[in-house]
Amino acid sequence: MLEVRWHGRAQQGVVTAAKVLGETCLRSGKYVQAFPEFGPERMGAPVKAYNRVSDEPIKMHCSVANPKYVLIADPTLIGMSLAGGMETSGGVTEGTPEDAVFIVNTPKSPAEMRTALELDGKSAKVFTVDASQISIDKIGRHIPNTPMLGALAKATDMVTLEDLIDDFKVNYAKKYSEAVINGNVEAMKSGYESISEG
Repeated sequence: MLEVRWHGRAQQGVVTAAKVLGETCLRSGKYVQAFPEFGPERMGAPVKAYNRVSDEPIKMHCSVANPKYVLIADPTLIGMSLAGGMETSGGVTEGTPEDAVFIVNTPKSPAEMRTALELDGKSAKVFTVDASQISIDKIGRHIPNTPMLGALAKATDMVTLEDLIDDFKVNYAKKYSEAVINGNVEAMKSGYESISEG
């Protein structure tokens, strides 16, 4: 079973991203879970979302404690103190295995983020993608979720970019305009192409 934890802030789309990932894996025949965890419901508040993906039925119904994949939509959450919100000082790295994969929305290098995450000397992989800028360029708004989904497809073998795009088009065509769908598809492609590994 693969577990994913998303870290972001309200209005950055991490809950929707977890839902899209879950839907895409479900369409490929997997058993999935996708669910959020909110602190105070206000714009900019820290938000977590989770995925579980398995070939077998999933019987666990609790927060993801040991995620293999961690996606950080807002790098200001790294090192946040308990007084600053729902994260603890090790919140984004908490419970991760040695071979965890981190994907961080930032224009900074993977090496810089490895240090910020206190992962120097560890075997975890760190990727960066400027999902904020991609979303502004392709969607016209700061919603980094779809570029991060594209980056996830490139960094892992959980899903393919093509499957993500197909699922997004099928499930969101009635909710959003063609322009919004196309912008998000382009954002996924750019996230896939722009990811950097360190």
